[in-house]
Amino acid sequence: MISPTATIMAVGQAKTTPSVSHVGSGRYSVSEGAREAFEQLWESTKGELPREFLEYAKRIFFLGDTGTGDAACFPCPFREQEAIAALKALEGCAAATIADIRGPKREREINVMMERVTSFLMSAYITDLDGLDKCNPKIKERIPDTDLNQAQSNLYRRLSAGLYKTRNQGEYYHIHGSLEATTTLGMIGLPPFLPGSMDYHGCINTIEEAVKRFSGAELERLNREHHQAGVPALTNEKYQNTAHGQAMASLPLFTVKPLNTDTPPVPFTEFADEPNQCLQGLRVIELCRVIAGPTIGRSLAAHGASVLKITSPQLPDVPFFQLDVNTGKHTTFLHLKDPTDIQTFESLLATADVIIDGYRPGVIASLGYSPEVLAAKAAEHGRGIVYVAEDCFGGTEIGAEWAGRPGWQQIADCVTGVAWEQGRFMGLNEPVVPPFPMSDYGTGCVGTIAALSGIYQRATRGGSWVCRTSISQYDIFLLSLGVYPADVQDRLRREHDPRFFELRHNDSVDEVSQRALASVRKLHPTLFARHIMQSSYSKAFGGVVTWSKEPLKVEGIKIGHVRLTRPNGYDEPSWEDWESDKTLLGD
Repeated sequence: MISPTATIMAVGQAKTTPSVSHVGSGRYSVSEGAREAFEQLWESTKGELPREFLEYAKRIFFLGDTGTGDAACFPCPFREQEAIAALKALEGCAAATIADIRGPKREREINVMMERVTSFLMSAYITDLDGLDKCNPKIKERIPDTDLNQAQSNLYRRLSAGLYKTRNQGEYYHIHGSLEATTTLGMIGLPPFLPGSMDYHGCINTIEEAVKRFSGAELERLNREHHQAGVPALTNEKYQNTAHGQAMASLPLFTVKPLNTDTPPVPFTEFADEPNQCLQGLRVIELCRVIAGPTIGRSLAAHGASVLKITSPQLPDVPFFQLDVNTGKHTTFLHLKDPTDIQTFESLLATADVIIDGYRPGVIASLGYSPEVLAAKAAEHGRGIVYVAEDCFGGTEIGAEWAGRPGWQQIADCVTGVAWEQGRFMGLNEPVVPPFPMSDYGTGCVGTIAALSGIYQRATRGGSWVCRTSISQYDIFLLSLGVYPADVQDRLRREHDPRFFELRHNDSVDEVSQRALASVRKLHPTLFARHIMQSSYSKAFGGVVTWSKEPLKVEGIKIGHVRLTRPNGYDEPSWEDWESDKTLLGD
């Protein structure tokens, strides 16, 4: 039932160009903005979607329990809440359509819970274990250490991923030590470790002085030579004028293409009544690290898929993020250069339905598992497979110039112009990386829709399907929605903590996010209330984990997780004997 006090915005006919929307009082409405973002999303991606998904477009409601649900909440100029709400609405259309072919077809309402959307965007910073969140130093003692190269635990090495001035006036470059900082630090003439202790600003100043010895062009050359992530911070106008930016303008937000059509449809198991969750019975192998790719797996798990995250014990990963993105999955260690582990992986592949690849383009293929090879292996068993790829720059399918470059969220935010827009919003003539991994989570939402499209096509048309998106494509979509109107930006600047606006280009994403989080907590306590969050005891982590509830509800099916989060490598590499606790599904 829809609460009579809820903010309700139903989606009507699509428009090609969204306009700025306000409620009757003149105050900007995020729910109305979400409706318009959905219309733009629908128009720009309908060529990649099964037409059946769009039949549900008029059954979408954006709901807010309080005024917070309809308010712009972040100290940012971007319509992030609107973008995610629109993506979740389209995900709901996909889930409803799949549910219809698994049980009795019915008219289903799709409800997007706006407060939960906003909390979801902060998920990495508000998930906690026994009250210890990412910024609490005590959390390190509670989570297995997968930071094999001290790229996160050592402050100096962690700040090798940062946005710094170059030798040229007004030019900024984001270097990125990724999960092994030694190469990037050495590239700019710094030692891998600094003896003794150095505070936050001391580390920043040391690294920035080293970066300022180079021009942006020289840093680009060094990155190519050393195979490192890193980009100049461009305005969106400059990005659009690059060869890569021009190529990306020809791509939609995601692509879903047939890889082959030789295998018959793989219909879902039919249920006498409706399935509890629309993807129950499907098997997903997740080959990803950090946030964007694993968010796709977490979302598919929320729809009932059995998601097995496979990582190598020899590869590092950010320890804390596992508390968040491993929700709903089983996790196991396999090293795909070890003959015994390869044999185990092959046995898992034999009955897998979906593969999620979150590594740099070509990495998984170099191990012998290109999309074409995976499709051929599936065909040996008389079925197709859905391959879902997520990366930083995008454009693999069209051979775009930067398609094969390594990267992360901050890299995409800097190269596409997002960081410059954030800096302008803050009154600065310099770029600043926005708070929270919002582009990561947005890309995860996009990848989920692409995956659901591929799953539906395989079930109804047969064949294998390849689905692709990138963090840069999400940023392009976000920027296409436009920034908030001047009055909304003015209000955000007035209301948020002045300490946030003291930040500069070289402040770390953690520092930016911590200050933003403190301000949001003070202004919008509803976003952290019990009805937004849920808690349960995780045996794997040995404590009570609190995380955000799913923002999406679809009438007649459940969306949520039936197993608690665990660290990487916790489970046996098997599809059998998975635990399931449906009481976790809640509301």
